[in-house]
Amino acid sequence: MNDKVRAQRVLVVDDDMLMREVLKAILRSEGFTVAGEATDGQGGLALVERLRPSAVCLDVNMPGISGLDTLKILRDKFPEVRVVMITGDASMSTVRDAVSLGAVGYIIKPFNAGRVADALRAAFRPTSDSLIS
Repeated sequence: MNDKVRAQRVLVVDDDMLMREVLKAILRSEGFTVAGEATDGQGGLALVERLRPSAVCLDVNMPGISGLDTLKILRDKFPEVRVVMITGDASMSTVRDAVSLGAVGYIIKPFNAGRVADALRAAFRPTSDSLIS
């Protein structure tokens, strides 16, 4: 794991506590720093404002503000933050919307640790190759 990846701080935003715990464990095991976690889009936005993570792992379907609406706001207010969507929503229209709104990756649940790590590594490459899986 190179120092550039190790220095990347990732925020986890998902309404499911178990999913947040799994994602945090994967991130740590792959050398990323977990900047924090939020249970919904509104909380995620507040933490991005305060913590300034390098990336956000963001669920699509959450109570209150949806992941796609959260993504829109993130792109407007924090264009430097990379967003990887991690969701059970496999519909092509949602994938298209997320990518068109600026998500650099889209991972369908259930997933494995390698997919999450690969998507985040791709997000931090200079050309920011997206990873849709």
